[in-house]
Amino acid sequence: MNRSIIRFILCRVMQFEGAFFLLPCIVAIIYHEEQGVVFAFSAAAAFALGTLGCMFKPKSTVFYAREGFVTVSLSWILLSLIGAIPFVATGEIPNYIDALFETVSGFTTTGASVLTDVEAMSKTTMFWRCFTNWIGGMGVLVFIMSILPLSGSYNMNLMKAESTGAEVGKIVPRVKDTAKVLYGIYIGLSVVLVILFLFSGMNLYEALIITFSNMGTGGFANLNASLGGYSHSAQVIATIFMLLCAVNFNVYYLIITKRFKDIHKLEEVRWYLIIVAVSITIITFNARSSFETLYDSFHHSAFQVASIISTTGFATADFNTWPMLSKAILLMLMLVGGCAGSTCGGIKVSRLLLSLRTLKRELNHITHPRSVKKIQYGGNAVTEETVKSVGSFMIAYIFVFVVSNLVVAIDNFDFQTTFSAVLACLGNIGPGLGIVGPTGNYSTLSAFSKLILSFDMLAGRLEIFPMLVLFYTGTWKRN
Repeated sequence: MNRSIIRFILCRVMQFEGAFFLLPCIVAIIYHEEQGVVFAFSAAAAFALGTLGCMFKPKSTVFYAREGFVTVSLSWILLSLIGAIPFVATGEIPNYIDALFETVSGFTTTGASVLTDVEAMSKTTMFWRCFTNWIGGMGVLVFIMSILPLSGSYNMNLMKAESTGAEVGKIVPRVKDTAKVLYGIYIGLSVVLVILFLFSGMNLYEALIITFSNMGTGGFANLNASLGGYSHSAQVIATIFMLLCAVNFNVYYLIITKRFKDIHKLEEVRWYLIIVAVSITIITFNARSSFETLYDSFHHSAFQVASIISTTGFATADFNTWPMLSKAILLMLMLVGGCAGSTCGGIKVSRLLLSLRTLKRELNHITHPRSVKKIQYGGNAVTEETVKSVGSFMIAYIFVFVVSNLVVAIDNFDFQTTFSAVLACLGNIGPGLGIVGPTGNYSTLSAFSKLILSFDMLAGRLEIFPMLVLFYTGTWKRN
């Protein structure tokens, strides 16, 4: 275990978080809010501590998968622990556990909240709250690698631990350049979305913070009514971009480089669009009685399907009151999530497809024992290592989900609240059903349950294994 390189990267993370704290300071200056002083001190402290730690250079910059997983998980924990301090220091979330829950929810782009009145929050602190969604969307270590790359091919171990999906590859030869391309696309889409929101009637501040949450698929909003408080055109724009952000970002790179033929090989995207279309159609007609016109039913169904499958968590309607079939479909979408290589959470469509094809192969083997068939995906044969990885992920996901449900059940809330709260946090969705539905929040849960759900949010965002590695005794043994 190369502890020195882990310590060095963690200190880099502190430096960057200190720099991130400066943005709310600018908002405080513009709106003449005193909360900017807290963020200024937080910025100075985080940057100073990070700089002090970086003065002690690591003995070796070599690190492997073990160091990569530990570094990523500890980085996200450190980001959350430090990022929660301004909430407490400003007094806007006085309880540190609540502040930590809100911060973890922000960085993991979950959107679960303990706030009962978000409109009472200052613009400065609200900016930081929504900005955490944008930071966590693409991944802070991907951002750091694009600016301050470490040694050679070892960077891939960090990217694999932080990125989503069954496999992570380089879209250009160097990891540094891959990180730059990903963030370039991310920033470019963010700029376009800000402009579109401005045309929809939002002011610049509103356009920025909703863009942060929309692009990061985080779902934090500055109104108690979420996006239900904004114009119809803003909701349509948000729907489109939620769906876009749940697509593998490699698609946009292929479009930019005019490699349109390669897009057809991305089978996951095709099935993702099919799932979206079928879900919207069924819910539109099933929830028709909840709306005045068929178009209203379609509009809100499309918005909610986009919000849930992209794991954003915005809301324009209380889907708690929808028919059971519609709620069941939304719960299934919480489990599935969007595409690998996107900013969303959930199991991912690719893993679902591979799991179903593995099941089909096993059934074929039972009926035709002598046949040997490879699993095909995207026109290529899938390696047994990938199949094993998907199976292990599914087992780990179910294990964390079951244990978390048992622990949160101690609070003695109703089944749908407990079940959906864990599912919404582990899948990085945000709102669930019952007490934690789109018109509710997580404030009534116990402090212990909030810590468990915070772990679930981190585990869901980092795809389970980086968090579990921390608790595996073999991780910390010296070679």
